[in-house]
Amino acid sequence: MFDIFFGPQSEKFLRKSEKELRERIWSALEELQIDPFPKGVKKVLGKTEKVFRIRVGKYRIQYCVFQEKMEILIFDIDRRENAYDSEGYNVGHNYNVGN
Repeated sequence: MFDIFFGPQSEKFLRKSEKELRERIWSALEELQIDPFPKGVKKVLGKTEKVFRIRVGKYRIQYCVFQEKMEILIFDIDRRENAYDSEGYNVGHNYNVGN
């Protein structure tokens, strides 16, 4: 099972989300812990790192998988129309995942 870590934007999004949406997102994240590449996963093009995304209704969860550490970094959760505005997530350098 993979460990999940959150970047500041994704933590903030979850804190401010309504309970129903938060529960739907948590359900999707629990599935990611078991299989980080579920049916429907897409690779996000144009990023410096290997970034993937899954859909939860109108929302997109963007993440990186560190298979050697069995870790997933959730760095962006947002509505589809806003999800790809952030440029240049250099995940390997901006986030300290695990130990």
